[in-house]
Amino acid sequence: MFNHFLLSLLIWLPIAGAIPVLLAGSARPNLARWTSLLIAVLTFVVSLLLLTQFNADSPIKQFVEDYQWISALNVHYGLAVDGISVALILLTSFVGILVIIGAWEVIQDKPHQYMAAMLVLEGLMIGVFCATDALLFYAFFEAMLIPMFILIGVWGGPRRVYATLKFFIYTFLGSIFMLIGLIYLYNKAGGSFDLNTLAGLRLSMKEQTWLFFAFLFAFAVKVPMVPVHTWLPDAHVEAPTGGSVVLAAVMLKIGGYGFLRFSLPIVPDASEAYAWLVIGLSLLAVVYIGYIALVQEDMKKLVAYSSVAHMGFVTLGIFIAFMLVRSGNADAAKLGLQGAMVQMISHGFVSGAMFSCIGVLYDRLHSRQIKDYGGVINVMPWFGFFYMLFAMANSGLPGTSGFVGEFMVILASFSANPWIALFAAFTLIIGAAYTLWMVKRVLWGEVTNPHVAEMKDINGREAFVLLAFAAAVLVLGVWPQPLIHLMDASVTQLVQQLGNHKIY
Repeated sequence: MFNHFLLSLLIWLPIAGAIPVLLAGSARPNLARWTSLLIAVLTFVVSLLLLTQFNADSPIKQFVEDYQWISALNVHYGLAVDGISVALILLTSFVGILVIIGAWEVIQDKPHQYMAAMLVLEGLMIGVFCATDALLFYAFFEAMLIPMFILIGVWGGPRRVYATLKFFIYTFLGSIFMLIGLIYLYNKAGGSFDLNTLAGLRLSMKEQTWLFFAFLFAFAVKVPMVPVHTWLPDAHVEAPTGGSVVLAAVMLKIGGYGFLRFSLPIVPDASEAYAWLVIGLSLLAVVYIGYIALVQEDMKKLVAYSSVAHMGFVTLGIFIAFMLVRSGNADAAKLGLQGAMVQMISHGFVSGAMFSCIGVLYDRLHSRQIKDYGGVINVMPWFGFFYMLFAMANSGLPGTSGFVGEFMVILASFSANPWIALFAAFTLIIGAAYTLWMVKRVLWGEVTNPHVAEMKDINGREAFVLLAFAAAVLVLGVWPQPLIHLMDASVTQLVQQLGNHKIY
């Protein structure tokens, strides 16, 4: 009985929970904080219930909800999840708790509005991962921009207006192309936005090509891929710490998720024909963006460029699967898709942890410039331990989650073309270079800045957030099998669909 509306509860619990948080007002900030934490914890508990009730051995979409939404247009409020969706929902609800705790003492200006915006954003992101109606997906996809726009625009840095406008224009412009493509598919399907119906359409190569680029523009901006990545460093630099954590940990994953839900099933032939383009852009992100990260003096901007490079592995793993499926190597294709998904989850933990660490430093010194630090580990040893652990994960150290997904994608790439694998593996070198170069200048050496000498080590609240991220990074790095098993049936079915599809 409870299962019939479990997904709706996951979506609307945090959104509805934002109302009492807002009503607490600025006069009762602690009430707003505790209420928002309660809602975030309840949402995570419901996501755990979803996990326990989910049958990972079945590729069939589960927890189906389908109600008429706009009858005149035959638009449905359609929700369902597979293993890929469940993994991303768990990531979202997990991060949701940590950003609330992380902002507990940091956000002093209108904390009730900040917490409410975070809860609304969490519900909308979960909605994206549940939607089975294309128009409903688009509604959640676009609505996410509003709370993130508010978070950066109100609680951001000095250039927050510029960053929010750039973020909104880039993402909204890309979404327009997707909307046009969905309208075309709606008419082609005889008046249906159902994703299964759209995936079953017989489209000509010309139609698929136009639709492929419409989806590419929308999802490439979200990932983000080169060359539409320039909004991300500005957004990260100006966003508050919680905004950066959510943006990197969850929102970027929606681009990769969109490729899996739209590009691969609906326009498979065009996706195969232009896989070389996406693979090329992914390798460019892995190598070229890594060099850009090397010269950054702002810690947030360095990690932001690092995110572009690491997300390049996601798109590489997804589209390398096409080359492998059509060449008859289904096992390697499955490995590539699994690696892309593991990388999405891992990057959520690692990038969220890195931005949290930078937030800890910024709260004390109010600077993100690497040159202002040095010798931090002498005065903040516990912080130094966590910072070093997450830096190693960001470099792809075996035993951490940062290694698993990237290694799986490199193995799959080698089956397709050793040169692709060579370029992809280069990130293990360049990633270690820019990450360790930052760590060396921030953590090690003598304390030369008197303000650094006065810095206090992490408190209990900060330790809880970093410990939670550390546990996730290590567990996934040492024991990735539960996550792989959760998504295995869904990935296998997707590979089979690609293999059975014939070019018209």
